Amino acid sequence: MRRLRWPGWIRGARPTRVSERLRRPQPLVKQRLPSGRGAMEQPNITSDGSAILTPVFWVMVAMTGVATGLLSAALMGLLFNVQYLAFGYHSGSLQHGIEQASAVRRVASLLIAGAFGGVAWYLLRRYTKGKPSEIDEAVWNGEGRLSPLRCLGTSVISEIVIGMGASIGREAAPKLLGGASASVLAGWGGLSDQQRRLLVACGGGAGLAAVYNVPLAGALFTAEVLVGSISLPVMLPAIACSWIATTTAWIYLPEQATYPGIPDYRFSGSLLTWSLLAGPVIGLISAGYIRLIGWVSHVRARGVRAVFAPVLAFGVLGVIGIWYPQLFGNGKDMAHDAFLGVGSIGLLLTLFALKPLVTALCLGSGASGGLFTPTLSTGAVLGGALGMAWSHAWPGSPAGAFAMIGAAAMIGAAMQAPLAALALVLELTHSGFALMAPMLAATVIATAVVFYIDGYSIYSARLPAYRADDPESPPA
Repeated sequence: MRRLRWPGWIRGARPTRVSERLRRPQPLVKQRLPSGRGAMEQPNITSDGSAILTPVFWVMVAMTGVATGLLSAALMGLLFNVQYLAFGYHSGSLQHGIEQASAVRRVASLLIAGAFGGVAWYLLRRYTKGKPSEIDEAVWNGEGRLSPLRCLGTSVISEIVIGMGASIGREAAPKLLGGASASVLAGWGGLSDQQRRLLVACGGGAGLAAVYNVPLAGALFTAEVLVGSISLPVMLPAIACSWIATTTAWIYLPEQATYPGIPDYRFSGSLLTWSLLAGPVIGLISAGYIRLIGWVSHVRARGVRAVFAPVLAFGVLGVIGIWYPQLFGNGKDMAHDAFLGVGSIGLLLTLFALKPLVTALCLGSGASGGLFTPTLSTGAVLGGALGMAWSHAWPGSPAGAFAMIGAAAMIGAAMQAPLAALALVLELTHSGFALMAPMLAATVIATAVVFYIDGYSIYSARLPAYRADDPESPPA
């Protein structure tokens, strides 16, 4: 909003426009240009309602980036070594290792994971009762404070059970520890609550960036999802923190694309037309998927039931995994195959139907973990299957191109963050730039469908309702 101020009752005088925006901190050069407009006239430059980017804040951003990168590398080291131990392989993909393992070993690994996870999460939640460990809740509705102990325990347990085959995302742990390290550093730096929330959001996005080698997407995740504002005072620290965390994590994690070897698929009229038709379909499916995730998150096993529920849920996954080992873990290898165009339409449709169900089963048992890669992989196999069917009517485009478009559309709709979704697919594959037009079309349409139908995301749908008698609820 702006108001007009008259310098006096002077004939012919023009009103002076005074902006109610205030850039913080103020620019060093006080002399304004002859236009009379301040630098704060550009809306994305102001800090209204945001944190002030002081020198101390920038020091904390750098320290958060380094801490998040180191913690992310450590968590991935734990995850990979658990995978090797659980399935008896030493190199290659998780799916390859699982396929080489016997049926008994597959089921046993999940049963052990369920027994360990159930007991470990129960004890952690009991003895850290009331300690905040939900980064979304801390940033959106709190002061950005997180319990380092509970966050560390939750993250370590989560990576162990994922390494043993649980169908949940691996990014939740580094995202949570990035936020927890930022919360601690904000206290050391004496930052304000606004600065703390922004720093915690930067740490969360940096955790995602570090484990997947996606610095730009991590910054956009911070802005679009955690802060909800793509402005300069948000994007500058978000990009800096994600960049520092990603390069720091290179001490252990590879510098290459998370999904290597994806061809540079070419644009075609068939792909663009399919995207316009598939966008609403993917949006409707995403809305139902979000509701499923929200429902199981609110009715999940609690108390003593949470000790035994993971054994049953993970055991069911282990049995199904005898025939469909692609369902084990977060779904990375499943998405990779889809991007390469591997698999029949029947297999892709089966995986599309089963992956959300086994993921919901794991979450409903009380397990803590992420949803990014399970959602991405579900969109990839859905896109690949729908694309194969479309190719019977309009042949010429490879199945992998449809899978990439489907993955971007579903993750964008599910996160309600189209820019982050597009950046994620491009950075994860180091490919897909020629598919930008159809990818944009499908992602925008799918995201809009979810926005207008329901409006929840896979993050907001999981927010817990506070219950005073529940040790797993966040403090009021």
